[in-house]
Amino acid sequence: MSWGTELWDQFDNLEKHTQWGIDILEKYIKFVKERTEIELSYAKQLRNLSKKYQPKKNSKEEEEYRYTACQAFLSTLNEMNDYAGQHEVISENLTSKIIAGLARYVQELKQERKSHFHDGRKAQQHIETCWKQLESSKRRFERECKEADRAQQYFEKMDADINVTKADVEKARQQAQLRHQMAEDSKADYSSILQKFNHEQREYYYTHIPTIFQQIQEMEERRIVRLGESMKTYAEVDRQVTPIIGKCLDGIVKAAEAIDQKNDSQLVIEAYKSGFEPPGDIEFEDYTQPMKRTVSENSLSNSRGEGKAEPKFGGKAKGKLWPFIKKNKLSLKLGSTPEDFSNLPPEQRRKKLQQKVDELNKDIQKEVDQRDAITKMKDVYLKNPQMGDPASLDHKLAEVNQNIEKLRLEAQKFEAWLAEVEGRLPARGEQARRQSGLYDAQSAPAVNNCAQARESSPDGSYTEEQSQESEVKVPAMDFDDEFDDEEPLPAIGTCKALYTFDGQNEGTISVVEGETLYVIEEDKGDGWTRIRRSEDEEGYVPTSYVEVYLDKNAKGAKTYI
Repeated sequence: MSWGTELWDQFDNLEKHTQWGIDILEKYIKFVKERTEIELSYAKQLRNLSKKYQPKKNSKEEEEYRYTACQAFLSTLNEMNDYAGQHEVISENLTSKIIAGLARYVQELKQERKSHFHDGRKAQQHIETCWKQLESSKRRFERECKEADRAQQYFEKMDADINVTKADVEKARQQAQLRHQMAEDSKADYSSILQKFNHEQREYYYTHIPTIFQQIQEMEERRIVRLGESMKTYAEVDRQVTPIIGKCLDGIVKAAEAIDQKNDSQLVIEAYKSGFEPPGDIEFEDYTQPMKRTVSENSLSNSRGEGKAEPKFGGKAKGKLWPFIKKNKLSLKLGSTPEDFSNLPPEQRRKKLQQKVDELNKDIQKEVDQRDAITKMKDVYLKNPQMGDPASLDHKLAEVNQNIEKLRLEAQKFEAWLAEVEGRLPARGEQARRQSGLYDAQSAPAVNNCAQARESSPDGSYTEEQSQESEVKVPAMDFDDEFDDEEPLPAIGTCKALYTFDGQNEGTISVVEGETLYVIEEDKGDGWTRIRRSEDEEGYVPTSYVEVYLDKNAKGAKTYI
């Protein structure tokens, strides 16, 4: 099966067919190119989708990813990012392995096709030229023969006429012989050209055209094979990334199987556990007998934050001021948080302090590593002075040591607060029961209102909301003057300030490190000690900021443990 023998007379159709083959190849290139654009667009959209739902740094969303369900979702986003990368790989491989190669091949194919058909047209022109020569010599031979016949007939006519002179007859005879000779020459020339044309024609139809058409056939078959190979490559490019895509999907399944609902429930407990115990039972109040309603130290007013002033008697407030309530609550709303996290419930405060201690320890370790590196560099400079001046590192070394000391002092401060909280947490049941006690003279509806007023702020801090309806109201009595004439509390010991405390909140007092003051009320388990500097200047400071020396012989003093 050869185009040269079977299609020897279909030159024009072969020219159209080969052009159609090139068009098909260019169409396939365009198809693959559009596929690469789709893959790139799809990969870009997948990456944008994954990025859109990634948790933002230093935001509340980042904290949510402690839960295993959120971690599984984050793994899904990461796997989808890798999944998008595989579609980018598909696009790159299609471009490099198919589009680029086929584009070059199409250009080469066009040049080869042009060359083959140029040779075919050249052979056509040559055989046409030979045919024209043959036709010209044939017509000339035919014309010479006719002229020779006419000359012979004229000679015979002149020879038969008795009236014609002998000279005219001889002239006619010579003319007939001349024409006859010319006809013979034309015959020989025509015969020679005819033989040459037949040879050229055989060469054209049995050698030149078959060879050219065979080359065109081979060119077309190579094009078809190349197109098939490109289609195989097209499929192989997808098949190569299928295992990796499968791994991405397996990663999503594995992340989903790693979801632990029990662990997530425990994280909720750790995130919101306050450390307080539920309120105790409400005592029965017998109104059938007159009673003097007083507010005890274990009353509900102290349990409900112990930060409000004592209930009003006759419109006048007495007792201690707690630094957690109004001003502190306002400062929390404004974004200011106490350094020791004293605004938080015990359990949450312990977690925050532990987190702060861990961060400080990491910072200390970084500074220590930096100090070690500077020390090693200084040793190198001492051994090899040409590398640098050792004295140039002294300032940096001193600065690092200063930073380490500062961080260690900061860590000790937070560790002291942490130790204080951890020391109280096991015994916090008694404190919680004390805080959940009631006013002996308070009515049940008022207690319910107070209990409803307690709430936790969104950031986990323990706050009190007390409306006018829930505010404890005690009727004014005749003992207003007794409170007006109350004497200052006696000193039960002394204390020395271990750290400087600003005392910016209401009810607190500022102290300077190393200052000695009087203790007038020791820590009742809430982390605050009441001190006095002078008769008119007293307030609360964190217990961890001072070292207390109680006077056991003082009135009202308790045993110091």
